[in-house]
Amino acid sequence: MDLVTEPEQLSIGPRPRAKRPAELCTERPVARVAVDTGVPHLDRPFDYAIPTKLAAAEAGCRVRVRFSGRLVDGFVLSRLDETEHQGALQPLQALVSPEPVLAPEVAQLARAVADRTAGTLYDVLRLAVPPRHARVEAEPPKEPAAQPVKPLPGSWSRYPAGSAFLEGLATGAPRAVWTALPGPTWPSEIALAVQTCVAAGRGAVVVVPDARDVERVSAALEVPHVALRADLGPAERYRRWLAVRRGQVRAVVGTRAAAFAPVADLGLVVVWDDGDDLLAEPRSPYAHARDVLVVRAHLAGAAALLGGFARTAESQVLLETGWARELSADRAAVRELAPTVVGTSEQDLARDPVAQAARIPRLAFEAARVSLEARAPVLVQVPRRGYVPSLACARDRTPARCSACAGPLHASSSHAVAACRWCGKLAGDWRCPSCEGRQMRASVVGARRTAEELGRAFPGATVRTSGRDEVLTTVPDGAQLVVATPGAEPVAECGYGAVLLLDAWALLSRADLRAGEEALRRWLAAAALAKPASEGGKVVVVADHSLAPVQALVRWDPAGAAVRELADRRALDFPPVSRMAAVTGSSTAVSELLAELSIGDVLGPVPDDEGVRAFVRVPRSQGAALAAALKAANGIRSARKAEAVHVVMDPLTLA
Repeated sequence: MDLVTEPEQLSIGPRPRAKRPAELCTERPVARVAVDTGVPHLDRPFDYAIPTKLAAAEAGCRVRVRFSGRLVDGFVLSRLDETEHQGALQPLQALVSPEPVLAPEVAQLARAVADRTAGTLYDVLRLAVPPRHARVEAEPPKEPAAQPVKPLPGSWSRYPAGSAFLEGLATGAPRAVWTALPGPTWPSEIALAVQTCVAAGRGAVVVVPDARDVERVSAALEVPHVALRADLGPAERYRRWLAVRRGQVRAVVGTRAAAFAPVADLGLVVVWDDGDDLLAEPRSPYAHARDVLVVRAHLAGAAALLGGFARTAESQVLLETGWARELSADRAAVRELAPTVVGTSEQDLARDPVAQAARIPRLAFEAARVSLEARAPVLVQVPRRGYVPSLACARDRTPARCSACAGPLHASSSHAVAACRWCGKLAGDWRCPSCEGRQMRASVVGARRTAEELGRAFPGATVRTSGRDEVLTTVPDGAQLVVATPGAEPVAECGYGAVLLLDAWALLSRADLRAGEEALRRWLAAAALAKPASEGGKVVVVADHSLAPVQALVRWDPAGAAVRELADRRALDFPPVSRMAAVTGSSTAVSELLAELSIGDVLGPVPDDEGVRAFVRVPRSQGAALAAALKAANGIRSARKAEAVHVVMDPLTLA
């Protein structure tokens, strides 16, 4: 028998038919798509053909495309009549949703932010557009909210230029750096600005540091709006975001991601307390909400309001360059509403043995006692949370370190054995490497230990804490002590009778360019919660009187402090006078990338947890060129599949 068989006889079933090319649209058949390529050297849009069955893929829609053999996500940026690509185009593979979620102005903003931060467009789009929730998308849209009536100036009349600013919102695009008066009125003043803008038929975006601030501004707003917070959950967050995209509401208040909210016909952007590090995005490309909103106001021709009790050097630059105008009250109004601020030294503890029990100088002790006797709450700001977050040798103050990993030792309670904060190992047999001593003392005292000491010093008062584990929003009147970490201070119903700012050295001694500015910002935020001096409100800061931040607090002069801070930065040629990029990676990778740059002064490199870190500095006018050069250099390394280098433009800290 012949074992040779014809090939046709080996096939089973019908032959596979050749795949027919998809029938393409005849009207605007080309889709320009932002593709999630995952690599920086391909950060550009790509053209795809639009099959007839996907004709609903309009600009802003989510699509799936084939890229380098993989199915990846993308956004349609625009539809075109023709392409510049030579050859046949790949067709779109799927239309995820016909909902045009990416607004053209948000796409433009995302591109500008990516270019400014040496990042990629798709990284910004991940921040700007929340993940899809199909069930929410299928819900019927609501009717757009009615246009509100223009409000009266209200408390804005306390500022000489306040009423004029509100008038400008209805007719133009004023830009202001606002130094708010002490007290609890700032949410209502932001609400008045938003309502004035919405009454003129335009939209508004308000960005604040945290969810508590979102709730305060949201409660003050009397126009239809949405509040965008990270804790809403994917469905509710997408529902609110979609209401904005569909034009059902014109006002948005939220945390940092709300800077990209797709508000139609944007007329006003507001950022409150722009020095708060919560406004800095921790994900690539690490854009700060303040910078995003400044860019957005410029692109949209919108008004801008940068407000706070303190003023950052970045805001001061906007004033000195003429991009914004100053909006502040006169000194008479400040004196009327500000509490009395006094400074005292930690050395004063030795002069008052009674006050040593509460670890506060006599002046602070007396201020707290008078407030409690008047049945007014007392706020105590402590820079560190926990019980005793840092220990040292009781004899020579050598920092106590773990014998296993060299991590810092801490104590969680008065009877707990010292343990390592890094690996958790107990240190019951610890000995000082310098003097062989076995006794330890607190080098830094946390909020819980402070609350315990104050409870002993004022046995008749209720002691409450507000911090990481539980953040209080408000506290009622009454004889109580509230111990809070910076940023977690609750609002007292009628104001605090006394505010004590302890351990100021812990803020001022940080190895950071912004240490003084940040300390003053935190102090002003707490001091602004006190009653006015006319009602007995008093603030005591435990710090050296001669320090510039302490003097600025005593005089309640955040504007003067910002002018001096910027002058110091200018003398050193540090941001924001210059633009700076942090470049981090292995020694070889950083050296290779820096060798490819032909722009900027290089500071470093110096050792870092990830290898080495270097800073590249250029004049402010060359910031865009530096970002482009770093992006191009990183793109070349990406194309070569070389070791990655981490680039952060305008890093929040230089430590």
